[in-house]
Amino acid sequence: MGDFEGAGDVFLADCPARLAIELIADKWSVVVLYGLSRGPRRHGELLELIGGVSKKMLTQTLRRLHGHGLVTRTAYPDVPPRVEYDLTALGRTLIDPIASLTAWAEANGAAVLEAGGGARA
Repeated sequence: MGDFEGAGDVFLADCPARLAIELIADKWSVVVLYGLSRGPRRHGELLELIGGVSKKMLTQTLRRLHGHGLVTRTAYPDVPPRVEYDLTALGRTLIDPIASLTAWAEANGAAVLEAGGGARA
């Protein structure tokens, strides 16, 4: 196996590890998870925090993360209604890896853009 020794079955389409990677590799998932790393937030707070995400995309991302057990959704019986999102214990296990990835991106983002001719994906 060479450099991939111990990589398991992540190359198989139905591998749980690969499915987990696909879930969190989405650009909005990583940003939303990181946005919740400092505690619960409302939809509008996340929308203000995360530049470039639409209401619809944020809602879809939160639903997907909630459906996979990474985010909780708590609706309060206030008037007007109030809903908060927070990380589950499982979601919190992603904070250190995401922080490392974010630090790498901050340190190397300019070089990546320069190598690609300055184009953004």
